[in-house]
Amino acid sequence: MGKIVLNGITWGHSRGITPLFATAQRFSELNPDIEINWKKRTLQEFADYPLEKLTKEYDLLIIDHPWVGCAAATKCVLPLDEYLSKKYLDDQLKNSVGFSHLSYYYSGHQWALAIDAAAPVASYRPDLLEKNDSTVPHTWAEVISLARRGKLAVPSIPIDLLMHFYMFCGAHGNDPFLTEEEVIDSETGLKALDSMKDLWSLVNKRMFDCNPIAIAELMTLTDDYWYCPFAYGYSNYSRRGYARCLLKYTSLACFESSHHFRSTLGGTGLAVSSVSLNKEWAIRFGEWMVSPEVQSGLYAQNGGQPGHRSAWLDEEVNKCCNDYFRNTLSTVDQAFVRPRYNGYLLFQDEAGISLQKYLLQGGRSKKVLEEINQCYRDSKRRTRTV
Repeated sequence: MGKIVLNGITWGHSRGITPLFATAQRFSELNPDIEINWKKRTLQEFADYPLEKLTKEYDLLIIDHPWVGCAAATKCVLPLDEYLSKKYLDDQLKNSVGFSHLSYYYSGHQWALAIDAAAPVASYRPDLLEKNDSTVPHTWAEVISLARRGKLAVPSIPIDLLMHFYMFCGAHGNDPFLTEEEVIDSETGLKALDSMKDLWSLVNKRMFDCNPIAIAELMTLTDDYWYCPFAYGYSNYSRRGYARCLLKYTSLACFESSHHFRSTLGGTGLAVSSVSLNKEWAIRFGEWMVSPEVQSGLYAQNGGQPGHRSAWLDEEVNKCCNDYFRNTLSTVDQAFVRPRYNGYLLFQDEAGISLQKYLLQGGRSKKVLEEINQCYRDSKRRTRTV
């Protein structure tokens, strides 16, 4: 009998691919008849390419939680609660980082395991702040002040601006997506846009081409920028030897005394294709890889950003990345969960474009809000299908 081969698809940063290579290798050593091959794609493809098409080619899929609405509608991945023990899933829920585990629970089923946890957090170059007799901003006024000095970097491609918009809505008193007709009420939305304009009118226009990875690279490869107020965190850049200079990560600055920034949950989940010819082994690998022992050990040691809380609290894990996990845990714990209805990703693909155009070129904030709300209504009528 030949080897059983499992094929997996993930995203192409070291945080996304390297721990999967390491765990696949070890799983094959423990189970010599199993071979696991991982293929990587870009971060944009990770967000955009239809899940239901990938399940025809891959046994194992790393997904973003808004995909679960499509999963529930198309049944293209397995409901893992029907295959994994209640004891195992209870442990995952108990040890979730924020809502990471529950973000993959939808329409009565668990469609993926939280293999990775993240949310926008602040980052800075300790060496540059010290050299220039500056401190980490703790208030919105201090963030704006650093932006005026030209020392602030922030991811500003459409999808990241949309995630920031959700955060600014919350900072002005209301979470988005509370009704079926609009993303946010007019008063809150216009205030959020005004606050965003205050910041983005000051930052270098090159930011509009940067995602969180590009920001981390820019801050570590050059000495041009000292601080980023919010970007999805990457513990890799806090690990010695990974980048030219170390980044230090911390919680978000305070927006106002009565309202704090609440970032938007990211991270990834591990799903299993419903048409896989080797479902049993795919599930066994996933169960093993998302276990607390592997998450705190092999997965974290190889650049992963675990989804299991035990890894975030582990002393050795924190020691290797300058307390990245300990310093950002409270921010991820409080993060806002995006909608997951089948069709939301169509909204996410499009809504940030109007937002970026407004912040880059100017225009009427009311018109931008109307376009975002119309995009939302349209997405409720459109779905992805197999």
